[in-house]
Amino acid sequence: MINSIETDSLTNIIMVEDKILVKPETEKVKTKSGLYLPAGVQEKEKDKALNGYVIKCGPGYPIPIVADETETWKRENNQVKYIPLQAKAGDLAVFRQTGIQEIIMNGTKYFIVPNSSLLMLIRDEELL
Repeated sequence: MINSIETDSLTNIIMVEDKILVKPETEKVKTKSGLYLPAGVQEKEKDKALNGYVIKCGPGYPIPIVADETETWKRENNQVKYIPLQAKAGDLAVFRQTGIQEIIMNGTKYFIVPNSSLLMLIRDEELL
């Protein structure tokens, strides 16, 4: 099931936990030899890795807060801490199709990819 969302801009989007918003690269509809592929061919290839550019990342994996009531002098700090993700906006991500959710925002296709589905990141330091 593909969700369709209308939003003013991507700055309103907040990714949660280990989720990454990826804009897929345009799919090739023609083979190297010049044959055009029908739309259903690529959908049947379940084990094929996909790639796209990272748009936004969640904060990472939450770290449980240890409640220590014996030290009353400490200030309560209920801020959740996270183990950050390796992915950054602008990276080219290569990921498995399993576990991803496809959404359409403002007519553009995006994937919500869990960090565990990432296979590789390509970062061009000159662009950052």
